[in-house]
Amino acid sequence: MASSQTPLSGTEKIQYFSVTLFGAVLGYAGLTHGLLNSQRILGLPIIYSQVLTVITILIFIAIASTYLIKTIKFPQSVLNELNHPVTMNFFASITLALILISALLLPVNYTLATTVFYLGATGHLFFTFYLMRSWLMHEKWEIQQMNPAWFIPIVGNVTIPMVGINIIPIELNWFFFSIGFIFWLVLQAIILYRLFFHPPMLQTLEPTLFILIAPPALSFLSYTALLGDQPIDPFARVLFYTALFYTLLLASQINRFIKIPFSLSWWAYTFPLATIGNASLIMYEKLQMPIFAVFGGLVLSVLAALILHLTLKTFKAIKNNQLCVAPK
Repeated sequence: MASSQTPLSGTEKIQYFSVTLFGAVLGYAGLTHGLLNSQRILGLPIIYSQVLTVITILIFIAIASTYLIKTIKFPQSVLNELNHPVTMNFFASITLALILISALLLPVNYTLATTVFYLGATGHLFFTFYLMRSWLMHEKWEIQQMNPAWFIPIVGNVTIPMVGINIIPIELNWFFFSIGFIFWLVLQAIILYRLFFHPPMLQTLEPTLFILIAPPALSFLSYTALLGDQPIDPFARVLFYTALFYTLLLASQINRFIKIPFSLSWWAYTFPLATIGNASLIMYEKLQMPIFAVFGGLVLSVLAALILHLTLKTFKAIKNNQLCVAPK
């Protein structure tokens, strides 16, 4: 059997192409949304968001095409990922990526944007039903298998109103928001229990702790979108400051995170940072307090440098035949 360091042929590499790589698309999309908000709120030139929009879409097409080939040629390998306690949740990152990309397309082509949005939202709801059924009628899941990546399928629903407010009826937006928000609270309690009272996660999974930031930050962004021009209310503040607390808590452990060997799980750092960066810009827009603009700009700047670093690391891994390898 090939080891994790054994070079593989092109066909064999496709077999081990991981669905977790869609996390890179989320990171790029989150940064692009940050540039769009910076353009609207802070006056950043439009060219940056335009260029990154094209890059994000091209990256999604490249990854999705490769994974489609894997699905056709190696369906059993895809099923194995779909039944794995970690990788199964990243299938929802495919539909979440479509939802985020639809928002990037809205200023360009409304018809195309709505088509992509409906595809992403419908697919995400379907996958939510699939996973909820799996969790409720299971015979295999154990508490030790839980990790923050389990948030992705459920809380992805709370992202939909950020875009859906411009496309679908308001009540449908509240429907998706309610699903994401309520089950975020449920999963958060379970995941914190697992982290507090059970053995630590594998070191390679520790970057997924940053996903703790995303649910309250995304809830804040969608909630403020649903409120429209109304001022920030106490509930919105609770959501934002919860996300901010998680950000500061994880930042205080930065020395631990930078010692983790590089793997695709590092991309889990990116999208959550994008959500708190964007939330901070919205707080500045609503409250006109410069501290939020400074913090949001700082987070997005760090995110841009991190994405560049991870992109180079990922391409280096591809060059060295370390990206698509047979499991140990």
